[in-house]
Amino acid sequence: MDNNTNWGQSVTGVVIHEGKVLLARHTYGGGAGKLIIPGGYVEMGETPQDALVREYLEETGIRVEPGNVIGIRFNMHDWYIAFKAEYISGSPQSDYDENSEVVWMEVTEALGRQDVPDLTKKLIQSAISDNAGLQYTEYESTSYPPFSLYC
Repeated sequence: MDNNTNWGQSVTGVVIHEGKVLLARHTYGGGAGKLIIPGGYVEMGETPQDALVREYLEETGIRVEPGNVIGIRFNMHDWYIAFKAEYISGSPQSDYDENSEVVWMEVTEALGRQDVPDLTKKLIQSAISDNAGLQYTEYESTSYPPFSLYC
């Protein structure tokens, strides 16, 4: 078990580039065989934004820049934040561990496929909506540790 992983905090991001969304075919758990948006757990001392950048690079070979928060899922034990993220560079490649393939897919095709789970579809729809989520706001925090504000 990895002692550096914060098992209660996870992130994901929707990256759309030239009308296509980046999806990875998951290899384990309830999502095995499904095309999902990549993501993963936050490491201790890491911001959610930094975790998204790291997870995308590790799992897909793609560099991204996190943007607006487009979804938050939480319960009494953990939370999951979804960002809209911008493609920066790289070519899609599988990590051959958590996914078996990474593909750019037309958004309309992804929204109609049976092997794309509903959560992924909802987050894609949020990313392409005119009101694409909460926006990051510069804020001088007087608390420690400082925090990011989205509103």
